[in-house]
Amino acid sequence: MPEGEQGMNVARIATFLAGFPESVSAMTLNRFCSSGLQAIWHVCTNILAGSLDVAIAGGTESMSMIPMGGNKIVPNLRLAEEYPDAYVSMGQTAENVAKRYEVTREEQDRFALLSHERALAAIERGDFRHQIVPLKTFKYDGRGNRVEFTFDTDEGPRPSTLEALSKLPPAFANPATGGTVTAGNSSQMSDGAAALLLMERKRAEELGCRPLAKLHGFVTVGVDPAVMGIGPALAIPKLIERVGKPLGVSLEDIDCCELNEAFASQAVYCIRELAKQGLDPKRVNPNGGAIALGHPLGATGAKLATQLVYWLKEKKKRWGIVSMCVGGGMGAAGLFENLTL
Repeated sequence: MPEGEQGMNVARIATFLAGFPESVSAMTLNRFCSSGLQAIWHVCTNILAGSLDVAIAGGTESMSMIPMGGNKIVPNLRLAEEYPDAYVSMGQTAENVAKRYEVTREEQDRFALLSHERALAAIERGDFRHQIVPLKTFKYDGRGNRVEFTFDTDEGPRPSTLEALSKLPPAFANPATGGTVTAGNSSQMSDGAAALLLMERKRAEELGCRPLAKLHGFVTVGVDPAVMGIGPALAIPKLIERVGKPLGVSLEDIDCCELNEAFASQAVYCIRELAKQGLDPKRVNPNGGAIALGHPLGATGAKLATQLVYWLKEKKKRWGIVSMCVGGGMGAAGLFENLTL
C-alpha cells in the first residue's frame, strides 16, 4: 500500500540504502497483491522495448507499519451508492466466496493446516535457505535490553491441529450468521521484501550470468469485487490460452503453481476449479503458502516468483505459474520456464 513509509516512492529510497549511484532511477507501482509480479513484467516489457538494459524488480510491504484499512480515507459517496462492492473488506470477500461457492469451514481449516505442515517441512529441509538473504537486526527483550540477532527464517509457520483451528471464532462475520473465515485459515499480517535481477539472455551471457528462468507472459483479469478471491481461477486459464498454448503448454504441463493463499476459502475454490481444467492440486504450493508463510502485499508477487524459480531448479522441472487474487476484484498470473535444465 503506498502509504506512510511506503508512500514516498519506496523503490527510489531502496536504491539509496542499497548504495547504488544516484544515476540509477527507480519507480514504485501499485496493483495491490500483484504489485511484485507486475513489477517483474513491467521490467520485462521495458527490456524488450529497449528502454532498460539490466534492472531489478520486486516488491516490499510493511503491514505492521501501515494503518489497516488505509489512512484518512474519505468514502466517495457516488461510488458507495452506485458500486458499494468497491468498499467490501477483504475478509468479507472471503466469506462471500465461501458462501457463494460452498467452501466449508472444515475444507478451509484442512487447507490451512496443510499449508503450515508443508511450510514447516520445507524449512526443516532447508528449502528456503538459498532464497532468503540473512538480515542482521535487533529487538528488545522483556527487560528492555537490546538483543542482536540474524533474521533468516519465516516466523509464520507453526505446528497446529485441525482441532485447534476448528475452535477459532469467525474473524469477519458474526458467529450467529455462520461465518467460516478465521484468523487460522487466513493469511497473516506480514512484513517482507523480495527482488529479482532481470536482463536479456544475450546481456546475461556478456556479464557471465547464468539465467535461472524466463517469464514468458503475464495477464490480469477483472472479477466481481465482492468475491475478489476467485481471480486466479480466471487469470490462469487466460494465461494458458494467451501464453501457454502458443508454446504448447497446457495446465497438465505445469509442474508447480504458486497460488497466493490470501484466504483458504478462495484458494480452495480456485484449486477446485483449476483441477477441472487439468491442474494437479498436489502441484500447488508444494512448500506451503501465504496462510503459513505470510502475504506481505506488495512483496508477494516477487516472493512467489523467487520460490517458484528455485523450486523448478531444485526439482529439475520446467514449467511454473505464479498467480494471485487482487483487492478490488482482479486476478493476475505469470508463466515461468526453468532455464537451468
